[in-house]
Amino acid sequence: MEPGHWSSEHSDALRDYFFKGLSYAEIGRQINARFGTAYTRNAVVGRARRLGLGAPERMASPSIVPSLPGESGPLASPRVAIPGLNLPPPSALKPANPVKLRCVGVQPRLIGLRELERGDCRYPYGGDKENEAIHFCGHPRMHGSSFCAPHARLTRGRGSASGRAAGAVVLRLVFAA
Repeated sequence: MEPGHWSSEHSDALRDYFFKGLSYAEIGRQINARFGTAYTRNAVVGRARRLGLGAPERMASPSIVPSLPGESGPLASPRVAIPGLNLPPPSALKPANPVKLRCVGVQPRLIGLRELERGDCRYPYGGDKENEAIHFCGHPRMHGSSFCAPHARLTRGRGSASGRAAGAVVLRLVFAA
């Protein structure tokens, strides 16, 4: 299997084959034959999406004809290349501007460290620039957390509670040994 990085030549080839109307599996076969790589279909799908090429209309074609088990028949009509559409979309040519997200659904009180009460949310704001003061959310915090409910969800990230608890158990075992 090929490592997680794609060279620019491979990405350019993916774009070319994509706009010629090849399937993701066929794009993978073509790139592997041309460059001696071992990309899987899923690797091609992932790279195409990261390049902004995985449009929903390509993934779910209205020409797909479902068939019942035991019946034979084509599942989809062949893709046809459209002349004049060999240019990638603008999103594939330039990187997207990063979005700065700091909070979810809360208007922080922006209080200083000395003004924080025992039950106040300690989610920090500021301090990104040199000599910028750091303030805190200050809303009532959740039981068992240093943050209010929206900030607790923001800091925990994704995953199940059991998955997060298992990580804590492993840490306790490491420190106990």
